[in-house]
Amino acid sequence: MLAAAAIACVLTALSGLWVVPMLRRLKYGQTILDIGPNWHKKKEGIPTMGGLMFGFGITAAVVVGYFMVQGGGFYSMTHLESMRVILGIVMTLAFASIGFLDDYIKVVKKRNLGLTARQKLIGQFAVSGLYVLGLYMAGDTSTTVFLPFLGTLNLGIFYYPLVILGISYVVNVVNFTDGVDGLCTSVTFVVSLGFLAVSALLQSPGMNMFAAAVAGGCVGFLIWNFHPAKIFMGDTGSFFLGGCVVAMAFGLGIPVYLVLMGAVYIIEGLTVIIQTTYFKLTRKLTGTPKRLFKMTPIHHHFEMVGWSEGKICTIFSLVQAVFTLLAVFAVSRM
Repeated sequence: MLAAAAIACVLTALSGLWVVPMLRRLKYGQTILDIGPNWHKKKEGIPTMGGLMFGFGITAAVVVGYFMVQGGGFYSMTHLESMRVILGIVMTLAFASIGFLDDYIKVVKKRNLGLTARQKLIGQFAVSGLYVLGLYMAGDTSTTVFLPFLGTLNLGIFYYPLVILGISYVVNVVNFTDGVDGLCTSVTFVVSLGFLAVSALLQSPGMNMFAAAVAGGCVGFLIWNFHPAKIFMGDTGSFFLGGCVVAMAFGLGIPVYLVLMGAVYIIEGLTVIIQTTYFKLTRKLTGTPKRLFKMTPIHHHFEMVGWSEGKICTIFSLVQAVFTLLAVFAVSRM
């Protein structure tokens, strides 16, 4: 665990010494859309695709950690847990590839919106479906889910379409959380600590190592990404982190616990849905569209009312910490 965290942290932090100047030379800078807060315009041109840094660091740490755990005798992984680790890191890299393509189109092809929403969803559904199929073929055939504090529920044949939709949703809402300096990284660090604790409770050395690697990678990236950010993770990074969150939840067999473990992500996504629905509904009923929030995702609302980026990161991370502790407690009561 400690080795995985250290490897991910050091490799991620040191890679910035090469990646940041390289992206600057290539002029792979962030494009700030006019729909965002006006003061974000000063961030125009800051290098993006920084997810390459922790993508490399975390992947390397998981690979090294995997062989260390496998050689750990009493603490070695079962076949299913081993496959969960392998499929988990492959799935995160596949999601990161979709994000990289999106970023590449934005910064190289100069198309501000990158891939279309439909193109991204098709790619995400494909990756999610193949991941679920891989787990099934590895022996993870149960369609029963654990509900926090409520017990279990067998979803039967509905399990598979629901989890494919759920995985794609989680990856997208993690992406929504990447809106101010250090926010997605800070929240994901807290989430990974929660999975670290849960993996210890459930005696899962493979996921314990995986969660430690994610936590270490987040710390290494925060050195470069905390306000004022020297680099942004881009969709390359947010999709990778979304994949990591999914891999940890499914790797521990508690996907529904993402309601608590990923509470901040989910809230961010829900505010976008609520805002869009309310806007369209009021336009249809009254002819005058209205908004519930000044801007969504919700972190932008707090920006608009005067919160600093540092305050947003701190408060959102603390909120996630509360939900994470609740999730850990729920697991301890399983």
